[in-house]
Amino acid sequence: MNRKPPEPVELIKQRRDRTLQALVGGVPFIRFLGIDFDRRGDELTAVLNFDEKLIGNPFLPAIHGGVTAAFLETAAIIELSFAMLWADVESGAIDAEALTPATLPRLPKTIDFTVDYLRSGLPRDAYARARVNRSGRRYASVQVYAWQDNRDRLFAQATGHFLMPARDG
Repeated sequence: MNRKPPEPVELIKQRRDRTLQALVGGVPFIRFLGIDFDRRGDELTAVLNFDEKLIGNPFLPAIHGGVTAAFLETAAIIELSFAMLWADVESGAIDAEALTPATLPRLPKTIDFTVDYLRSGLPRDAYARARVNRSGRRYASVQVYAWQDNRDRLFAQATGHFLMPARDG
């Protein structure tokens, strides 16, 4: 039996990072809002870096509700897309080296997105994690949770349903 030697962990890490960078780099709105993604293994944490332009109510002050919703929806779409892309990168169907914003598959389209605002978003960095509940060929369901200082003290959560892009094959 000819077995292929295991791939070095560093190469796998670099391929995952390139995949995520191409995905995030292809969406100018993510840069505008100042959202970064921290990847640990296959787990993504979205980070909304605080900026004064994100304040909706200067008297509280509080992060604008639209910014909060956009942050949660972005976290959901990137989580869903990264999971979809990663399977193709791992199988060899997509070459991570060749990924650019122009060569990426289309992103899922939002069908509906419901946000629960649990408390005001304070003028500081915010974090979000999304969990894909179901992802099929045509439809996906995702939940997202956002916090600031304490992960057990959410300031917003959301549920979204998405139309998955048609896949070649």
